[in-house]
Amino acid sequence: MRVRISENLKDAMRAKDAPRLSTLRLISAAIKDKDIAARGEGHEGGVSDDDILAIMAKMIKQRQESATTYEQAARLELAEKERAEIVVIEEFLPRQLNEDEIEAAVKSVVASVGASSIRDMGRVMAALKGKYAGQMDFGKAGAVVKGALG
Repeated sequence: MRVRISENLKDAMRAKDAPRLSTLRLISAAIKDKDIAARGEGHEGGVSDDDILAIMAKMIKQRQESATTYEQAARLELAEKERAEIVVIEEFLPRQLNEDEIEAAVKSVVASVGASSIRDMGRVMAALKGKYAGQMDFGKAGAVVKGALG
């Protein structure tokens, strides 16, 4: 994952694609920050690809919230910039599951962890995050889990 991001960064530099380059640098900086934090906690070798996927999913969520805020404030050019960054970040994420696939995944995980009530929601969500990192919107998945357990 790091190599792919690095190669894309170099390609954007060569192409003088400033918006893409800026977004790739933001991704790279976020990964380096997480590496430094991991070393501080005694984890040598940096963060894993799953951690990188989680970082990027968080970056997308932040940009979606910012774009919404900018649109409400009638700052459409800034909202468009945020949406352009989302497109670049999404290139590195695996294909997102659709609603039917999310429901199937939730049913599978509920059965595998033996969840029977809403009190088991934390275990179900943890299992989903471990198995489907970067592949689903966990806000939507949470609602599906509540429906399945409630």
